[in-house]
Amino acid sequence: MHKFPQDYPRANKKPQIMEKFGDSRTDNYFWMRDRENPEVIDYLNKENDYTKKVMAPVKDLQEQIFQEMKGRIKEDESSYPAKMGSYMYASRYEIGQQYPLFVRTKIAGGTEEIILNEPELSKGHSYFDTTGPRISPNEMLMAYGEDTVGRRFYNFRFKDLKTGKLLPNVIEKTTGNLVWADDNETVFYAQQNPETLRSEKIYRYNLKTQKSELIFHEKDETFSCYVSKSLSRKYIYISSHATLSSEAQYLPANKPNESFKLFAARQKELEYGVNDDGEQFYITTNKDAKNYRVMTAKPGHTAMSEWKELIPHRQDTYISDITVFKHNIVLDIRRNGLTEIEIRDIHGNNPYIIPFSDQSFMASVGDNREFDTDTLRFEYESMRLPPSVYDINLKSHEQVLRKTREAPGFDPNKYRTERLFIAGRDGVKIPVSLLMKKDFHADGSAPMLVYGYGSYGANMDPWFSSSFYSLIDRGFVFAKAHIRGGSEMGREWYDTGRTTKKMNTFYDFIDVTEGLLKQQYAKKGHVYAMGGSAGGLLVGAVANLRPDLYHGIVAQVPFVDVITTMLDETIPLTTGEYDQWGNPNEQEAYNYIRTYSPYDNVKDQKYPNILVTTGLHDSQVQYWEPAKWVSKLRDHNQSDSVILLKTDMDAGHGGASGRFDALKDTALEFAFILQMEGRK
Repeated sequence: MHKFPQDYPRANKKPQIMEKFGDSRTDNYFWMRDRENPEVIDYLNKENDYTKKVMAPVKDLQEQIFQEMKGRIKEDESSYPAKMGSYMYASRYEIGQQYPLFVRTKIAGGTEEIILNEPELSKGHSYFDTTGPRISPNEMLMAYGEDTVGRRFYNFRFKDLKTGKLLPNVIEKTTGNLVWADDNETVFYAQQNPETLRSEKIYRYNLKTQKSELIFHEKDETFSCYVSKSLSRKYIYISSHATLSSEAQYLPANKPNESFKLFAARQKELEYGVNDDGEQFYITTNKDAKNYRVMTAKPGHTAMSEWKELIPHRQDTYISDITVFKHNIVLDIRRNGLTEIEIRDIHGNNPYIIPFSDQSFMASVGDNREFDTDTLRFEYESMRLPPSVYDINLKSHEQVLRKTREAPGFDPNKYRTERLFIAGRDGVKIPVSLLMKKDFHADGSAPMLVYGYGSYGANMDPWFSSSFYSLIDRGFVFAKAHIRGGSEMGREWYDTGRTTKKMNTFYDFIDVTEGLLKQQYAKKGHVYAMGGSAGGLLVGAVANLRPDLYHGIVAQVPFVDVITTMLDETIPLTTGEYDQWGNPNEQEAYNYIRTYSPYDNVKDQKYPNILVTTGLHDSQVQYWEPAKWVSKLRDHNQSDSVILLKTDMDAGHGGASGRFDALKDTALEFAFILQMEGRK
């Protein structure tokens, strides 16, 4: 074990006592939540200086890793063009640029038009993000939203694509969600609450009158709403969704000034999503179908009692998405924890699942913008194969490879992936995806990084990430644990990893780690854990439960102060989360969260080495959670491990916005892990 300088900044203690249900909690660092307080900013800067000092010996290694990762990115990378109307649309990077150009070319031939120039627009901003182009039906106008802070408020501007000039219209402070009506002058957009950031209002805006009109306000704080347009372009939908319930309204896209009609009234624990082929509606729903089924309804007859089953529920197949074309229905499905694509005719018959050869992979419906087509675009990748774009003929099933993302100097044949199922303590088998060098032998000598998330039903699929090869090439095994709380194995997987079953998420991660050690995939004392956001909660809980199992932990923007945050309705995005964690205003939920909330369960014990990252402007997890947690961990740590806090003073939840700047965050994390391994 290396001795690290322990002259970390000592934060002042200002005890704040919080009582609920006869339980008293003392928070010495509650004061850190005041971002206007110079003492807070000063403290965060001192922590950054301390991190820099501790990691000074691996400064060159960090730079080397950054250059390696940058080297695996093709500097002039571009997307394969997608057909929409009379143009092919694409985005591409120019050498040395952090941000892309969005371009289009007439199908009939002609020169490329640059419609959105991000490198130009980003000048003078330390953070920059856009929604990308939103093209009007007649292809003459473009809307785009931009965010220059990182709190995900987008201001929409409009450009005349014929003259290249901006119109005077600006719509401020939107979520970035906007669709065009057929008249080329009306748009619908969503706006979030300025305090809680919940997407709660849908407006109609007219470019000619420059007036915005509120047409829907989602008043239930556990729901948020957004607006969309179907691929058939016939309907515009307003969707309201909570964790376990949803509701849709619809409007013909050629009648933008009429009122939206309710599709079917919301019900507790019943979800549905609506698509259409212009003639009838296709509903994906969990109504009497845990893994979802597909039903149909006719316009004007959309009440649940009038839905008819088209594709029945299947015990082994989870439907995660549907795309409706003129002659076909395509489903994104999961079987045995893997994503697959199922093609059917428009009547729901003649199912065909696209076959793939790898044992661990990720396949999904790609960028399809045309409704009347015989071609489906799909994407395929694995932990060792960069993403490829294919077109498949929906009738003959003939495939054409259109593009594989180039990763310069990267040879997939030097690596291999494995997929295992490891039994958890309750006997449930947990899938794990592994990536290692091709000549790896499971002899108990390798270092290993275990990564997980396990919340919101979100899936950590085995996608390709070129960054991790900087660890793999140095002998690491990378393990992605598909733990409960995600939906990898279907809806049940999510339901058994939330609210009063949340402990399964943490136990699964621990049991996977132990199972891999037992099978000699790694050497004890050389295992590292990594997770971000709710995955930060995961590794935070695991640090309290089994600090001995990991030599180091990287917690990115971690959600660690669950009770205090969930009790504070002024903090962004809390009320919509009750179905995820439980509502701590209810005693049973309070007591359960109290058993795992990382901040509340820090105790006197030997903690491993920990690197915690956060962003001052983070809108999803407030910066003070990681900052308080680091101070409290140090108060209780009984080992000579090092605990570091790195705060990005410019960026939000996603970290840095430029494609190369974002790699610097990863290079820091990997350098920390390698430093703990004693590498230089």
